[in-house]
Amino acid sequence: MSISKLLNIQYPILKGVMALISTHKLVAGVSEAGGLGILSSINLEAEELREEIRLTRALTSKPIAVNLMMLSKNRDQQVKVIIEENIKILTVSAGSPVVYMEWLKENNIKVIPVVHTVQKALEMEKIGVDAIIAEGSESGGYIGESSTMTLIPQVVSQVKVPVIAAGGIADGRGLVAAFALGALGVQMGTRFLASEECTIPPGLKSALLKATDTSTIVTGRKKGDAIRSLKNEMLEKYVDLEFSETQEANLEELTIGSYRRAVVEGNIETGSLMTGQVAGLITEIKPAKEIVEEIMKEAHDVRESLKI
Repeated sequence: MSISKLLNIQYPILKGVMALISTHKLVAGVSEAGGLGILSSINLEAEELREEIRLTRALTSKPIAVNLMMLSKNRDQQVKVIIEENIKILTVSAGSPVVYMEWLKENNIKVIPVVHTVQKALEMEKIGVDAIIAEGSESGGYIGESSTMTLIPQVVSQVKVPVIAAGGIADGRGLVAAFALGALGVQMGTRFLASEECTIPPGLKSALLKATDTSTIVTGRKKGDAIRSLKNEMLEKYVDLEFSETQEANLEELTIGSYRRAVVEGNIETGSLMTGQVAGLITEIKPAKEIVEEIMKEAHDVRESLKI
């Protein structure tokens, strides 16, 4: 079954989940464009999530999804709201949704976890998920070790459920490449940071447009909690200190609150904007609809031009 048919969307493009960014305006914009907008529930109280769902539906009648972060302390209440608000697609991050599967399936909710390894993909298939988002290390935010190029075909070879590729995909070429690796759809986060509907401060969008292929940096590798962000002096200092004798508390002091400083306050120097390596491909800010349509047109042209 195609991802478009499974999720009742026009195009096999999902918007990546970004805390404080994946709110109703951007989510509705992507869904209206024919993709799947996904609301972030991170840091939201149950009633705040309910309000975000309703605000999104006021802007689009097309399918939307919610992402559930399994590390959230109030996830039980969030799941309750998801069911009450008749959300039919749930993506899951940072853990297994096994404790909710019976409840979710009773309410006909399609469950799609994000994984970074083949083993996790197999575990998720075993508990009855509907599809899997396999995310390579090129992506922004928390990352695993395997690249998209190596992870996707290995996951596809091992599971029977549909696989959605994520990490390092921002255009039609990336979409076609994902299909070639066996994926049936893609998830893109970084590309939609440069959309008109995205609410990050203008200075961050400008910094993103100036990015090159070497403009991201990974912190947290030493403690096994790797995060990819747009490079700045503060994060470069963190990496230098990370492998020194610096105490963990000093490192935390350096970056605590840095994500909010970036995406809410627009602080480029001491903020952390989680961004994928594909940032160097992004050169314009456009409406979500135009982004999605250009990706699909380019994918069609690429497929037509291939002589393999």
